Amino acid sequence: MGCFFSKKSKKKSREKEGGTPTNTDETNAVPLGNNTDEAPKQYSWDKRGKVDPKDYTLMGLKDVTVGRLPGTLNGQQFFIQDCENCNIYVFDHSATITIDDCINCRIVLGPVKGSVFFRDCKDIKCVVACQQFRTRDCKKMDVFLCCATQPIIESSTGMKFSCFQYFYPELAFHFKDAGLSIFNNNWSNIHDYTPVSGENNWSLLPEDSSVLDLVPAPDPESEFKSVRISAEASRSIVPLTKGGRRKGSEESCLFVFFAGEYTTANARKLIDEATAKGFVLIQTKEVSMRPEDVKRVFQNNSEDLVEWVAKGPVIALELNGDGVVEACKNIASEVFGSTKVFVSDNKTTSSQDVDSFFNFADMQMGL
Repeated sequence: MGCFFSKKSKKKSREKEGGTPTNTDETNAVPLGNNTDEAPKQYSWDKRGKVDPKDYTLMGLKDVTVGRLPGTLNGQQFFIQDCENCNIYVFDHSATITIDDCINCRIVLGPVKGSVFFRDCKDIKCVVACQQFRTRDCKKMDVFLCCATQPIIESSTGMKFSCFQYFYPELAFHFKDAGLSIFNNNWSNIHDYTPVSGENNWSLLPEDSSVLDLVPAPDPESEFKSVRISAEASRSIVPLTKGGRRKGSEESCLFVFFAGEYTTANARKLIDEATAKGFVLIQTKEVSMRPEDVKRVFQNNSEDLVEWVAKGPVIALELNGDGVVEACKNIASEVFGSTKVFVSDNKTTSSQDVDSFFNFADMQMGL
């Protein structure tokens, strides 16, 4: 089914026995009455800086470039409302973001730990990374998306999606702060909560769509001129995947990295090696596995893997193209000889390997 590559004091009483309590240590005595000489006790919530809602809201703006620089939100929730023809850049991580009643805006949202919710918006082009993505009563949106769960649209039409492709220097740290994995991206697995018979409310953007053609870089004269951004697929923090688009070959290969010090770097190295040879990355997942999961997914090859899944999550990739199985086995041997990996052993069973793992991963993530 597959092949592996690996390098071998107890507290004293304050009371006298049989007598009345005696305070022998004045520093531990509980003061009676009002003691004006002693400062009141400070709690952590007393020391927090006061939050000004205006710092976390963009409202009623038109024909301007606005947003937030790295380090200004630091995980707070954020609101965007009643904006028209604006370029909006939120280069920071946040808790949740709600966008209401916006028209003809270009929007970039840094990683969001919870939900991104668009309501009553139209003619929006955006780059979004989040745990949950929802729209309601929206029209004509182009979305370059990284979403850990299944994106949901409701009473929305003209919705188009593509894979997240973006970079700015702090973005990798913002993904980590938001608790998001760059390998868990369900951008093309859309659920339409209100489908209409005979109509399609959503579709995929053309594969060659350029982010910067739809969501331009910040104006050099704006406050965001110091943020070095890129929308090149090779520099994107999130790997560019084909998602639900039709595969170019009937041959796919499952490649799994087990937890180690350089797991993420190794996965990215594999993507570079494989795409340089002309193969296509279809999908990725980062999930935790239990011993019983290993036996179910890897079956006859599971015995050697049980101890490895206890070390942390695994990262799995599906690569596609004629000859991809043999090529991945060679890459595993030549590039990752000292790393614990699983690679499909032959093209006859490789599709089964892919289905077994990603069906398990989707169930784990509730997809």
